[in-house]
Amino acid sequence: MPTDPSSPSRLPVVFIPHGGGPWPFVEMGLPKEEVQSLAAYLRQVGQGFATPPKALLVISAHWEEPVATVMTSPAPPILYDYYGFPPESYRITWPAPGHPRLAARVRELLTTAGFATAEDPARGYDHGTFIPLKLTYPEADVPCVQLSLKQGLDPSEHLAMGRALAPLRDEGIFIIGSGLTFHNLRAFGDPRAHEVSAKFDAWVQDAATSPAAERDQKLTQWTQAPYARLAHPREEHLLPLMVAAGAAGEDRGTTAWAGAMMGTRISGYQFG
Repeated sequence: MPTDPSSPSRLPVVFIPHGGGPWPFVEMGLPKEEVQSLAAYLRQVGQGFATPPKALLVISAHWEEPVATVMTSPAPPILYDYYGFPPESYRITWPAPGHPRLAARVRELLTTAGFATAEDPARGYDHGTFIPLKLTYPEADVPCVQLSLKQGLDPSEHLAMGRALAPLRDEGIFIIGSGLTFHNLRAFGDPRAHEVSAKFDAWVQDAATSPAAERDQKLTQWTQAPYARLAHPREEHLLPLMVAAGAAGEDRGTTAWAGAMMGTRISGYQFG
């Protein structure tokens, strides 16, 4: 089913910064204003839609597989895929139900577009999903499915994955890319990283808000951006933006949030 840009029930697509580890729920020594600003943004991400989502499809930076893989459990567990945090970090819950039928639909769309796919019945929600969405959907009452990135992290492939998934927007599915526009763990907290992240984030904002053809071309060539490999020594946290942009179709992006984490500039986007 092609997406219908005139449909009032067509859901937007977003790329959200998911922060670091269990950041909003335990004390991590982060600047209070940074925590409050990002948390406030994430709390309103799912608000104000003409039609509430039937389910969520999340592409998290924290899951890579040889082929595009979906979670199929009707009751996914929590995957505490962070390390070295206080004990309460490993008691955080977000018991949103899974959605096996949506998982099957995702596979159908991707297979039709020529992608090999797989399913994982045991996989749980990683912190790229359960941490930010515990703020967005605190009641955990909207079914959710995670889709993996594809190993190799080819930006063109992930844009194409997003394009294949675009019909879901007219089927009541809210597509969420979850990552960070700056992800160099050695640089967080380093004052010198502010300039690097600011210049790279300005490039991302320009790319994400450009007309669709120009946007996709820029994102495909993201390594040509200022300080690209300093911002992303490894690009898994940027690839969910590619999937979101692909699913956006002709919808032009807007900068939904711009702020900081540990002094580095990061941003979030909405399409449609």
